[in-house]
Amino acid sequence: MKKIILLMAFYLPFAAWAQEDGIGIRLGEPLSITMKKFVDDHFAIEGMFGGAGAFNARYYQRSFENNRPSSNSFYAGHSTRSILSFNLRGIYHEDITDFFGIDLGYLLGYGGLGAQLRSTQVDYSYTDPPRNPNALFRETRTNLDFGPEIFGGAEYYFDDLPLSVFIEAGLFMELLDRFGHLRFQGGVGVRYIF
Repeated sequence: MKKIILLMAFYLPFAAWAQEDGIGIRLGEPLSITMKKFVDDHFAIEGMFGGAGAFNARYYQRSFENNRPSSNSFYAGHSTRSILSFNLRGIYHEDITDFFGIDLGYLLGYGGLGAQLRSTQVDYSYTDPPRNPNALFRETRTNLDFGPEIFGGAEYYFDDLPLSVFIEAGLFMELLDRFGHLRFQGGVGVRYIF
């Protein structure tokens, strides 16, 4: 019996710590499955994998014009598909429950830095008058973008349910393929706490 009590006394701090780890879904940009793991009371790591939205049309047109199939090729249009996003993030949390006077559950404010990799299949259509003035040519390219992101938000943990809900906003900056391109991102989501 003494061993069981000692084992429980040893295990309880870890059980409380593990209650904040979660897996869920994030609706927004990017739309992702999210998994969050706390490493101590204030710091967590998060991985997200899912689909992202396309950049604006001018972004892809400029990308085509910077890398034409031939010097006589002219952009006619494009479509995007298979846009995947992978994020890896480090997050700092602070308990802000008392600041908002919350009696049930608790609220954490957070901010962090991460890295994002995006992959987009772009189907271009273009003309090449010297080759054939009446033809519309097609070419598919993979557009890879990589860079850091900064973000902040809040996450509410329910007392009686193994769930949390969160809202956040952030900024992604490309380092590769177009250095300095900025994209605002944000989302809301829910996680199952285990």
